[in-house]
Amino acid sequence: MIRAKTTLCALAVTCLVTACSSDDDNNGTTPPVVQTPKNVLFFLGDGMGITTLTAARIYKVGEDGSLTIDTLPETAFVHTYSNDAQVTDSAPSMSAYMTGVKMNNEVVSMSAATKAADASGKPYHTNYDATCPSGNGAPVDTLLELMKAKGYGTGVVTTTRITHATPAATYSHVCHRDAENTIAAALVPGGAGFNARLGDGVDVIFGGGTDYFVPKEDGGKRNDKRNLVTELKAKYSYAANKADFDKLPVDGTRIAGLFTKGHMAYDLDRDASKEPSLAEMTGKAIDALAAKKKGFFLMVEGGRIDHALHATNARRALQDTVAFDDAIKLALDKMQKADPGLKNTLIVVTADHDHTLQMNGYAARTGKTEPGKPGVLGLVKNYVGPATPSKDVDGNPYTIIGFGNGPKRLAARGPIDDTALEDKNYLQEAVIPMDPASDSETHGGADVFLGATGLGADQFSGVITNTDVFGLIRKAVEL
Repeated sequence: MIRAKTTLCALAVTCLVTACSSDDDNNGTTPPVVQTPKNVLFFLGDGMGITTLTAARIYKVGEDGSLTIDTLPETAFVHTYSNDAQVTDSAPSMSAYMTGVKMNNEVVSMSAATKAADASGKPYHTNYDATCPSGNGAPVDTLLELMKAKGYGTGVVTTTRITHATPAATYSHVCHRDAENTIAAALVPGGAGFNARLGDGVDVIFGGGTDYFVPKEDGGKRNDKRNLVTELKAKYSYAANKADFDKLPVDGTRIAGLFTKGHMAYDLDRDASKEPSLAEMTGKAIDALAAKKKGFFLMVEGGRIDHALHATNARRALQDTVAFDDAIKLALDKMQKADPGLKNTLIVVTADHDHTLQMNGYAARTGKTEPGKPGVLGLVKNYVGPATPSKDVDGNPYTIIGFGNGPKRLAARGPIDDTALEDKNYLQEAVIPMDPASDSETHGGADVFLGATGLGADQFSGVITNTDVFGLIRKAVEL
């Protein structure tokens, strides 16, 4: 009798923790099926091409070292082209990962034929509000929505605005990525424009971008006079700064933190007393979602890698890549403790697209970057004989890192001050000059790296497309 009672108690506890299900038509003759909770952690380094990864590794640990990304056992190369372009922007590439559908540039998680602009080229948004006409495509389910519908916990973490293209692709559906007022409304439970596919809402929300949650009258960019921050506070335990963040509960209740008006700071510039790091946000998100004891989907974006690359600012790009890698390490450590061997956890790390960052010349090994030693950020120096700078055709030195295009194109090349290369504001040269007013280098079209570990990770191999990743994740967690 004691043994029977113990068995029944154990089964009851198992059902509470992992959820029990049974067929209503079996009249109690079939034992209940115990569903083991599964976890998916999807890490996206925005713009983190393979050359950026290589440079970040040397920057952090030298040529012989390894980043956490390098230790992931299963790897693949990913094609990232969009439905209408050889070189994708973040919106359709992230949407392809999240939905399995190739879509047009600027489109967020909509069907393949959806247009981002009319025939004249006018984008389907006005002052950040969507103007997508009826009949122009339809929403397609995202991984986050599919897992939410199955009862899993969900979380979105980013260093960009929470309404930016990459995070938006997990929880919203718009014709044009710049309709960030519309995207913000999709995230707030109970209000007009809320995405009903999110059920009671995304469980963990961390990032920047209050501008699109606050009306213009209060210094934001919303046109409808709604204050979505106030609405979020009614539904979530909310943080506006690091002190608030530290106090957020991790007991399974819904939590949100929007820490800046726009994007969060680059890691090199971040005030740790005001903004949490990407690793800190990732750790708290995991703790909060794990407390639900029902499995979860978490998307983590290192979003500002992309912005520094657009500016041809290599130092900030590499430091943000390292900060992204730190978040991956923390997540791996936490999940190994919660799920030893990652038997029920899949972790995927990849990028949405490449950039035009390149590594020049036959540079001698530099080792990691440290004070007085710019490392991979420095000049190309000969690996044979004295470590003197290599020279271009006019006898001038050049840097290891450069860009295919960008805002900094010198009219005439001249000497480069080696010490200036350590400055975090130094901009690397570009081959093709772009308008300095745009302050923007372009994306690149090369394949990106994918690493995976845990449940179903062995299915990620070879050369795949970003849409394949969606199907492989669904297969791994039986979604």
